[in-house]
Amino acid sequence: MLWTLLLALVLLLVLQTQLCVCLQELRSSTTSGSSGSSATPAQIPDAAVSRRLPGAIIIGVRKGGTRALLEMLNLHPEVEVAKAEIHYFNLDENFRRGLDWYRAQMPLTLPGQVTVEKTPGYFTAPLAPTRMWSANPAVKLLLIVRDPAERLVSDYTQVLHNRLQQNKPYQPLVELLLHRGRINPSYKALQRSLYHHHLARWLELFPREQIHIVDGEALIQDPFPELQKAERFLELPPRITPENFYFNTTKGFYCLLTAGHDKCLDDSKGRPHAPLSNKAFQKLCKYLREPNQIFFNMVGQTFDWC
Repeated sequence: MLWTLLLALVLLLVLQTQLCVCLQELRSSTTSGSSGSSATPAQIPDAAVSRRLPGAIIIGVRKGGTRALLEMLNLHPEVEVAKAEIHYFNLDENFRRGLDWYRAQMPLTLPGQVTVEKTPGYFTAPLAPTRMWSANPAVKLLLIVRDPAERLVSDYTQVLHNRLQQNKPYQPLVELLLHRGRINPSYKALQRSLYHHHLARWLELFPREQIHIVDGEALIQDPFPELQKAERFLELPPRITPENFYFNTTKGFYCLLTAGHDKCLDDSKGRPHAPLSNKAFQKLCKYLREPNQIFFNMVGQTFDWC
């Protein structure tokens, strides 16, 4: 009996020694395999990896290219993005859940990385600027804009597509846009295109230099220069290059390329616009001329809009 116990003890010691050796070899191979590349959350202490409030938020505009901007920023190794729109600052039911809930929706990040969230509904939500400033007055804001007339038609097109999928009726665009031959100022898609009206609320709290304006048309036509500007605004080292983009002739817009893998936006991007007569479109352009000029003066930039 005694010899059996001694033998079992010796075997146990041998197995423990073998386990220690295996663990040491595993740690060594992990360290050597990661040399020359940035650390990952699995390779650093758990205490250093956490979910942080966004250092930057893409606040709008709806149908302006917010998803494209988010995916392009995510090419940067020091950026981690929230994959879904959180709608924390614009929906009361989410805001009531509190800041800890909002933080829990963010991705895990390493020290020094920037968390970016995007919800285009923030820009036009009356309470969003105050709520966001109270949460973090130093947050950097990105506002991507496009021709507000084109944005309106794209906005309608998305709503129309959703309603058709649900077998719900929806009025033609011209009936919503015009009332007795004149522009209907109460049409919600038109109100979202009055950029100056919404930006004024943000500028009451956030200084102009804390809001970066991205040219949506330029981002689609030639992404790299716009991404360079965004990198500088976010105070990130330049890591995104022209090689991260290639023009997809089938889709008709740029796709992303990183680590040998390509990624294109889904089929809802670049969807053909709903029809609107040239006469109605020109009325819309004329109506937006003065609001556009006010916006240009506010941001110190001009855009080639209708």
